[in-house]
Amino acid sequence: MLFGTHLVAAAALGEWSRRSLPVVVLGAAFPDLVDKPLAMLGVVDVFHSVGHSALFLLAVAPLAYAIPSVRAFALGWGSHLALDAFHVVINGRADDALFLGWPLTTPPTPLRIPPGEFFFYYLWSPSFFVEILLWLVAIVVLQSRIRDTVAWVRDGRD
Repeated sequence: MLFGTHLVAAAALGEWSRRSLPVVVLGAAFPDLVDKPLAMLGVVDVFHSVGHSALFLLAVAPLAYAIPSVRAFALGWGSHLALDAFHVVINGRADDALFLGWPLTTPPTPLRIPPGEFFFYYLWSPSFFVEILLWLVAIVVLQSRIRDTVAWVRDGRD
């Protein structure tokens, strides 16, 4: 999934779960904010490493259990990992979901495409169409919320 979709999905998840919206969204951004620079700097050779590892997410679980803000962060982080795993599976690259076990497992032939170039690779893939659908649903929901808010303000002033 593309970065913006992770943020929108996390916002919806934060709203639904009644967790701190900014913290859930920050958690969803975390994997890419960590892994993309590490790969571009050559520290790791894949774009899904430390931040995309479910093993590291599980290591945070005891803190998430005890601290609500860490729980919200982990919720966003987990949503990012789930969406990325879904993305590679529906695009026919199920082996790439092995990124979830990094550093113990790595995909046999991971994509090593920088984020900008990845966008063009991603266009017209199956998950591209799922992502378009997610954005359309988000727009419809947002329009509905805006309409409801405007009506509430208008009715409250009468």
